[in-house]
Amino acid sequence: MARLTFVGGIHPYDGKDLSKDTPIREVLPKGDLVYPLSQHIGAPAQPIVKKGDKVLAGQMIAKEGGFVSAHIYATVSGTVKAVEPRRIVTGDNVMSIVVENDGLYNEVKWRKMIPFEELTRDDKIAIIREAGIVGMGGAGFPTAVKLSPKSPENIEYVIVNCAECEPYLTSDYRKMIEEPEKLIGGLKVSLSLFENARGILAVEDNKPDCIEALKKIVADEPKITVKALKTKYPQGSERQLIYATTGRAIHSAMLPADAGCVVNNVDTVIAIYNAVIGGRPLMYRIVTITGDAVVAPANFKVRIGTNYRELVDEAGGFKDLPVKIVSGGPMMGFGIFDLDVPITKTSSALLCMTRDDVSAMEPSPCINCGKCVEVCPSRIVPRKLSDYAEHYNEEAFLKNNGMECCECGCCSYVCPAKRPLTQVIKSMRKMQLAKKKK
Repeated sequence: MARLTFVGGIHPYDGKDLSKDTPIREVLPKGDLVYPLSQHIGAPAQPIVKKGDKVLAGQMIAKEGGFVSAHIYATVSGTVKAVEPRRIVTGDNVMSIVVENDGLYNEVKWRKMIPFEELTRDDKIAIIREAGIVGMGGAGFPTAVKLSPKSPENIEYVIVNCAECEPYLTSDYRKMIEEPEKLIGGLKVSLSLFENARGILAVEDNKPDCIEALKKIVADEPKITVKALKTKYPQGSERQLIYATTGRAIHSAMLPADAGCVVNNVDTVIAIYNAVIGGRPLMYRIVTITGDAVVAPANFKVRIGTNYRELVDEAGGFKDLPVKIVSGGPMMGFGIFDLDVPITKTSSALLCMTRDDVSAMEPSPCINCGKCVEVCPSRIVPRKLSDYAEHYNEEAFLKNNGMECCECGCCSYVCPAKRPLTQVIKSMRKMQLAKKKK
């Protein structure tokens, strides 16, 4: 049994058996495609097309709006129908480019690629930036920026987050099983940017088939190792992953680069391979449609901009009316009220459940059991922090390290009093981050 892990954490039902054995299937969109201009952390992209313009698949339709931003590409051929606000999974209305799909999927003429060995470090980063790649594990941080730390010579580890610890999600698992060579290829590209770095493929030990397959491929790669991590949530959280694999600790005021690490998830690393080796921008992502309300849970290769409702239909629709629909996983995802929203670069899953256990809970006073402290991977005291947040005691919240919360949900999960600890702390953290920006 692997012992690479962190202090705290929980073992929720993982729900992965619903979709993990379903091979990835490509889905062609049927209706209009919607491309929100904010699919990443940082400045929104700026549209470079207008209503009535004809576009091809692979054509840039929005240019990065700053250094921390990302290009956006059309994923189908068709006509720009509108540039207007459209609703996204968070419920916000975001300025978006709407493309009417002509069903032909005509592509741009792809530029001739320079052999990888002839590219300089700056060339590779420029290609990654041009491809519009962002962190596809949920954060959406532009990858070219992450791969450009102030002191690249200080980076000692390039870690691929293969943990996929969030319950029900199986898209990364299927990628590792079906395209391990691209994963290793993308890691090699990343390693070539840092002369002193070694590569780590960090996989939870509930995926022994992935561990075995990856170890075979890297058997002759002296700079790459596969590390089996103890299966525990939130093993895939960046801070916990770095600690489990390297023994180095970081806090909220630090970046992974401050600990000599760069971390990317599976889909992001494969997108790096597709850009640098294959010459393709970020146009697709793998999405898991799952839950006990779905007829046939599955993993789909989806063109960015596709409507979620189309994917539910591809999974056979609903066998029972869902009471709760979550974008992402049950621990860190968020409930949505409308399926007519687009897949973006950071979409990972749609979880459709016939029960809403959280809404049925009746919170009661804290019984001071200490369970929230035991499971907290950030080693803070959620009970106290939630009290400070509820009473808007900002000074006490900050003094007691409230900003160290990683919003994993472990405390809410174990609380016998059913208190929404994570949600309350998260609200206060958002307030503090907004004040910092001002």
